[in-house]
Amino acid sequence: MKYYIFITIALLILVSSCTKDMTSAEVDNDLTIYDYQPESYILQIPEGFPQMVIPADNPLTVGGVSLGRHLFYDPILSVDSTQSCSSCHLQEANFTDNLAVSTGVDGIAGRRSSMTLLNVGFHNTGLFWDGSVMTLEEQALLPIEDPIELHDSWPNVERKLQRHSMYPKMFREAFGIEEKQDITRELAVKAIAQFERTLISSGESKYDRVIAGEAVFTDQELDGFEIFFDINEDQSQHAECGHCHNAPLFTTNEYFNNGIDAVISIDDFADLARGQVTGRRFDNGAFKVPTLRNIEASAPFMHDGRFVNLDEVIDHYATGGNPADNLGAVLRPLAITDTNRAALIAFISTLRDDAFLQNSAFSSPF
Repeated sequence: MKYYIFITIALLILVSSCTKDMTSAEVDNDLTIYDYQPESYILQIPEGFPQMVIPADNPLTVGGVSLGRHLFYDPILSVDSTQSCSSCHLQEANFTDNLAVSTGVDGIAGRRSSMTLLNVGFHNTGLFWDGSVMTLEEQALLPIEDPIELHDSWPNVERKLQRHSMYPKMFREAFGIEEKQDITRELAVKAIAQFERTLISSGESKYDRVIAGEAVFTDQELDGFEIFFDINEDQSQHAECGHCHNAPLFTTNEYFNNGIDAVISIDDFADLARGQVTGRRFDNGAFKVPTLRNIEASAPFMHDGRFVNLDEVIDHYATGGNPADNLGAVLRPLAITDTNRAALIAFISTLRDDAFLQNSAFSSPF
């Protein structure tokens, strides 16, 4: 009898222990213990800038931006935890990497230069040099599984985030999820996109302060301003820059063949660029116009980083570019004197935005 009583007690203890373990697991998975009180994030957009279009299904919140900032800088997104989004988008380099082309976790070089993320939330005609994706959310999905970038898989990244000591709470605070299993790639890229939309010019570059009446150009900078925007009637004083690099963003977000490649026909571009995306022959060799804000921090230049400084860029445009049926309409040979060249570079330098490059809100949180 005592034997059976002992067995019964042992079974009850075992059942109780199992129940307790299950309850602990359930409690550990329960994220509702953390508050979900989303606070809207208010973008600081300089005077004169366009309004940014925010997707209705991904409004900016303080929690979402914070989560996105952490994910952007965390190498957990790569297969071997050696690289992050920020590896190719360094704040001090205007969110480029100052390389002709970037290399991924396996040391394989890509074929294009890393584009700046400055004011990327205003890009309404597509992203990447060829405009192959339309939204920041869609863009952020791709590098994770790209074999020449972060080379992981989204299922594995989701597991890493779900098991992490910090991220489940942050996902809860950003998106109101209730369990760790609710952490998905869709929410991760929404958070990254939220952070990237905050990467906006400060409005404190010399150019912006001059436009606001808070500073004045030097004589040389003023000459460069007039040459850049073709203000003088004398066409020898025109550089035709403002057609593609118009204020306030200093890009039109359009795609052009700017004549950097010599081809027999427009079917012969080594990189079809926009044409590969649209399927239109006329778009072959056309690349997105980059912003000139903080451009000197973004060197080298062009989609393949072929030009190391602004002098080389000006040298190219002075030739009028290599002829092609789809060459940008505003390209023509330019009579740029040494004096005009120096003035032009002096004006472009007024677009430098140190407040952006040093903004702690955009830097690594780790």
